[in-house]
Amino acid sequence: MRVMSQRTDTNSPAPGAEQYPALDFANSLLSLPTGPLDLLGSPEAATAWLIDHELAPAGGRIYRPCTDRLHELRAAVRELIEARSTGQPAPAKALTTINAALTTTPSTALLHWDPERGLHRALPHPADRIADHAMAQLAADAAELLTGPDADRLAACGGTPCSRFYVRTHASRHWCSTRCGDRVRAARAYAKKRATSKS
Repeated sequence: MRVMSQRTDTNSPAPGAEQYPALDFANSLLSLPTGPLDLLGSPEAATAWLIDHELAPAGGRIYRPCTDRLHELRAAVRELIEARSTGQPAPAKALTTINAALTTTPSTALLHWDPERGLHRALPHPADRIADHAMAQLAADAAELLTGPDADRLAACGGTPCSRFYVRTHASRHWCSTRCGDRVRAARAYAKKRATSKS
């Protein structure tokens, strides 16, 4: 999977996001100290994100209604990850949204033939259904993440104001990135220094 050119240290993938595109998708709405950053905020940004994640063909394009549907799916994925990571029941509306995305497009690769490749299998991918196909793939990946071996290691970042989720690489990990961990430690050190200076 290609790495997005617009990524910086503040929005590099959280642990697990390179393995699970749905996790990176859930984390595409960032809470930064400077304010929110939506990597899918406009049709152009959403199209670029899908292309960069190999979920849409180069030169493809989605429009505002599809971008809004992507936002709805992202919210559902975030709700389900949060529920799974905190041991809460899965929200019914989020399940309905994921299941709708799973069943919108064919999930079985069909058999095709052409002179260059001969017989081969491929999913149908008409240009006017780019968002549907991307959402089906993201929903399937989210379902795999939420029911697979890494589901028990899902966690929310403990750094403020970060709102990202990640797959724990070890039990003592509390942050999605070194930057978030450093920010929390710096805040604790500052609070301790202020408390000491007041006494």
